[in-house]
Amino acid sequence: MSSGTTLQKAIELVTKATEEDKNKNYEEALRLYEHGVEYFLHAIKYEAQGEKAKESIRAKCTQYLERAEKLKETLKKGHKKPIKDGENGSKDDKKSDSDEEDGEDPEKKKLEGRLEGAIVVEKPNVKWSDVAGLDAAKEALKEAVILPIKFPHLFSGKRAPWKGILLFGPPGTGKSYLAKAVATEANNSTFFSVSSSDLVSKWLGESEKLVKSLFEMARSHKPSIIFIDEIDSLCSSRSDNESESARRIKTEFLIQMQGVGHDTDGILVLGATNIPWVLDSAIRRRFERRIYIPLPEEHARVTMFKIHLGNTRTTLTEEDLKELGRRSEGYSGADISIVVKDSLMQPVRKVQTATHFKRVRGPSPKDPNLIVDDLMTPCSPGDPDAIEMSWSELEGDKLAEPPVTMNDILKSLATSKPTVNEEDLVKLQKFTQDFGQEG
Repeated sequence: MSSGTTLQKAIELVTKATEEDKNKNYEEALRLYEHGVEYFLHAIKYEAQGEKAKESIRAKCTQYLERAEKLKETLKKGHKKPIKDGENGSKDDKKSDSDEEDGEDPEKKKLEGRLEGAIVVEKPNVKWSDVAGLDAAKEALKEAVILPIKFPHLFSGKRAPWKGILLFGPPGTGKSYLAKAVATEANNSTFFSVSSSDLVSKWLGESEKLVKSLFEMARSHKPSIIFIDEIDSLCSSRSDNESESARRIKTEFLIQMQGVGHDTDGILVLGATNIPWVLDSAIRRRFERRIYIPLPEEHARVTMFKIHLGNTRTTLTEEDLKELGRRSEGYSGADISIVVKDSLMQPVRKVQTATHFKRVRGPSPKDPNLIVDDLMTPCSPGDPDAIEMSWSELEGDKLAEPPVTMNDILKSLATSKPTVNEEDLVKLQKFTQDFGQEG
């Protein structure tokens, strides 16, 4: 089996396993997960190059093995695999098995089926360390999610974990990225990622039933985290001219989050919004912690430049990175990623526009461990070693990648403007003074 084929096969197997898992075909999913992990282990041993690649594959293996163990436990408890179309058995037998499996009315099963896609089965693989800055927000989320699972005895009596956390701030500051870190780090929790499209229906009365089913599923899969991105689209302030269905969705949210007779132990509702001032006051009250996710500070911006540049070949020094951190004041994390993405294309543009190249020594594009002497790199026409030619005359494996320079990033910084305006920042700061806390 050629290099890369084993890894490709492993990815195909776990992709199929995830699909079967979502369809509740647990026996088939378990078989595919175990088979996929075998291929991943083979890839680590014989094909993966570099410790970073091996570490990434090991993380995947751990994730899929954990899911496989959960499926084993489910199957041991007698959870039946749903009969698929084409299998033997009469219609009556199928109906009987289905009724035995869920013990619920068909309508409820249909609603839960619509929400199955909201359960995040495959972890996003974003760790706390991948989130630059936002220390207060990370600590609050650890306090609400990780510690109650790891040390349940700490949260007894009057000391109870947070039931609702609202992350608010300018767009592009990492609110959704923090939620990905929560999904990755909360190993034993079920993570529901919900948007308005999952809960809004054209049929009268179905939207609030979907909200109710979401919380019922969260209670049956405790401990659970329900993440609602852009929560303002679902829970804006109630008014006299809004539709009846919108009002009923908000009412159901209020009841499920903190209503009489509803158990919220082991459930955290995590909301994110860029415009918190439009939220209904009753919804706002149910988010006990309201954390402002501000624009990144200078040290965080420096870290972001490092993260986004990754292992790309550059000539940047530590002082250059600090200078970029100073010059990018007012930029969000998303803005910085766009600046770096544009600057990474600058060497490509140099190759395209170059009229002269010179011969250099460097790592072979085919094998980075092999140093060769016949590579070509763009240069100015005045260079003593310059040879007049265009990129189209070069062979594919003879081009030496030009490094990203400070000037490349400064050029991109000058053309990519920040997306957050001063007016929104003033509103966010006012909301923080009135209702929130600094993140």
